[in-house]
Amino acid sequence: MPSIFTKIVNGEIPCYKISENEKFMAFLDVFPLVYGHILVIPKKEVDYIFDMTDTDLAEMMLFAKLVAEAQKAAVQCKRIGIAVIGLEVPHAHIHLVPMNTVNDINFTQPKLKPSQNELSSMAEKIRSKFK
Repeated sequence: MPSIFTKIVNGEIPCYKISENEKFMAFLDVFPLVYGHILVIPKKEVDYIFDMTDTDLAEMMLFAKLVAEAQKAAVQCKRIGIAVIGLEVPHAHIHLVPMNTVNDINFTQPKLKPSQNELSSMAEKIRSKFK
């Protein structure tokens, strides 16, 4: 059964897309820890990030770096934190989280519930910062 992320890749479920190439996609987390929280995924469904080939994992990190640079330019923060949890969705993914304090990347805190307008606006703001 395809993961929710595979359904997003296939266009079966909408997302607030930030960037994509032939192998990877980045989109806003609709239940973010903080505004501007992005998920980076391989388009090919792989359950566990360390099951990815070395080449694909390295390429995904370089793709995530480009996304994080645009994200940091768009969202006021000290750093972009990176986390790999991998328990909620059986599809490899990286969380890119704008951080001003370590608590901003605390996955035990309640998730935000931004409106569709807030998500659309944030996605556009981040997309506009790509070089």
